[in-house]
Amino acid sequence: MHEYSELDAFETGDMDLEDRQALRRVAGLSTELQDVSEVEYRQLRLERVVLVGVWTSGTAEDADNSLLELKLLAETAGSQVLDGLIQRRQKPDPATYIGSGKALELRDVVESSGADTVICDGELTPGQLRQLEDIVKVKVIDRTALILDIFAQHAKSREGKAQVELAQLSYLLPRLRGWGGNLSRQVGGRAAGGVGIGGRGPGETKIELDRRRIRERMSKLRRQISGMSTSRETMRHRRQRREVPAVAIAGYTNAGKSSLLNRVTGAGVLVEDALFATLDPTVRRARTPEGRLFTIADTVGFVRHLPHQLVEAFRSTLEEVADADLILHVVDGSHPDPEGQLAAVREVFADIDGASDIPEIVVINKADAADQEVLDRIARRERDSIVVSARTGKGIPALMQLIEERLPRLDHEVHLLVPYERGDLISRAHKEGEVLSVDHVEDGTILHARVLPSLSQELLRVGKPVERVS
Repeated sequence: MHEYSELDAFETGDMDLEDRQALRRVAGLSTELQDVSEVEYRQLRLERVVLVGVWTSGTAEDADNSLLELKLLAETAGSQVLDGLIQRRQKPDPATYIGSGKALELRDVVESSGADTVICDGELTPGQLRQLEDIVKVKVIDRTALILDIFAQHAKSREGKAQVELAQLSYLLPRLRGWGGNLSRQVGGRAAGGVGIGGRGPGETKIELDRRRIRERMSKLRRQISGMSTSRETMRHRRQRREVPAVAIAGYTNAGKSSLLNRVTGAGVLVEDALFATLDPTVRRARTPEGRLFTIADTVGFVRHLPHQLVEAFRSTLEEVADADLILHVVDGSHPDPEGQLAAVREVFADIDGASDIPEIVVINKADAADQEVLDRIARRERDSIVVSARTGKGIPALMQLIEERLPRLDHEVHLLVPYERGDLISRAHKEGEVLSVDHVEDGTILHARVLPSLSQELLRVGKPVERVS
């Protein structure tokens, strides 16, 4: 395992965490607009909120867990949660999500608690958002908007910011609305209020102009993301050409993926007890107990009902999972519903071409905080699973041994005399293969190793079989 100093750790993840915690929102100090329709989506700043969910299927415990997760999402976005309400219905009301009578009750709760935002546990249609806002008289945000807002706060890299903006605009476009005269204001003709020569004509409404600008911006972002993903593909192809095995860490948000990466490689990436703490993928090198080199990539976390806009925007990032030789599927053993986490992540895997066919090891993390009965239950259900604690290091050696066994095998055994001037090939055998023995003689180095096909061919071109050495 890689050794790293405390200074290295501070310069990476610890410094990121310190920056993120340096400035916190203070609830109740913002100037709220009187007309909720004037709130622009990309300027959302959630503060004192009431949560509301519709329970359509499953048990009451499932409904409570879903609202509890919404609470964690709201707190991650910087909100203070005042109250949470669940309504039992066969399906959400098409007009107001919870029904007109319950919407009036929600308005009373909002007024009595002093909340300035309502967050709904689902993706609302533009009509539902508008009608519910008209009744409760405060901002109404759905689960998708909340997740997109968190992503916008946490994106750091240029690619990550572009991906989040594309997802936001994709969500905003069908929900765009004007207010007052902006819905019908024309740019040309007599309605323009005497613009005069050069200003007459049918013109565009303000909302049409905004939609066109958003579509143009989305096209530009798609081109930028396509260009930025080229460098990622180049690095990925270089690793594939050298045939270095790739491992991807995937799983539910806050399951401990970054902590596991740090424990295995000493990467020192940001670790925070918050949902979607890290968005940008990190690729690091690591070695198996027998010394075999492989790459391990930390990917963006998943969540129940992950907005499809994000899956589409982050497709180039999620390709790290599809191109891996092995997936470490991390699940939080201390979570109230770990089986639900596993199902939600596999639902996203189904949207990534080829990801469902890759060998998977279920890593049940946070063993130090989990109930042993729950750990045993998951281990019985998941055939390829292992219990670890990234915080304490428990189970990590066994995990590394399991990775060794599951990686593609080195099926070419060589026993050659390699000239001293080709020491680079000996070095590659140590890095990429499994060296069984090395013996330095007068004419060169006698190498006995198991290597991948490409390296085997290069060694055979420059080396001599040991049996022919006089």
